Amino acid sequence: MTPHFNPTDYGPVLGSLLETAPVNSLGPGRPVEVQRKSLEALSSSTQSLEAAFVGHHIVDRSLAQACLAGLWLRFNFLDQSHTISQEIHNATGSFWHGMMHRREPDYDNAKYWFRRVGRHPVFATLCNAAKEAAVDSPDPATKFLLQQTDWNPFAFVDLVSASKKGSAVEELCRQIQLREWELLFDFCYRAAIEQVRDE
Repeated sequence: MTPHFNPTDYGPVLGSLLETAPVNSLGPGRPVEVQRKSLEALSSSTQSLEAAFVGHHIVDRSLAQACLAGLWLRFNFLDQSHTISQEIHNATGSFWHGMMHRREPDYDNAKYWFRRVGRHPVFATLCNAAKEAAVDSPDPATKFLLQQTDWNPFAFVDLVSASKKGSAVEELCRQIQLREWELLFDFCYRAAIEQVRDE
């Protein structure tokens, strides 16, 4: 389900980190301690963040920070992700914030933050990806994924909360959650930068 995401598209620093990223559980998971120092180094200063975007000029610092919120979340450091996302006062910051709370799990708080997202640019692609993933699912609880014409983050929170450990629905939710992360990270990365052009 994830053929469109290539870690090497994000440069040597972020790409090498993404190559080691786990497929997250729906819950908080265990922090990937082996990557803590790398993530701390990226988060330590403006210069470190700029170095992570080597070959590019950061034009939107809040979305570059959003990439960090996503990276900490991907490696199961929910508190660190939360610290960053709660300081990003736009729809994308709220999106990462909602995803983090969904994984805690704190479903009501997740829905609060998804209400603050409104309609996000990645929703249309995510809706199509979820339909593709759910096409063979026999579970009636997943039927809405095939019928929706726009991404419904609230219905997805409900599906995650109702999924049973080890079930086919849980596995489907994990696939969709991964694609959600990939789409949002890609959006943040591309919106944060402007390609350096040779004059």
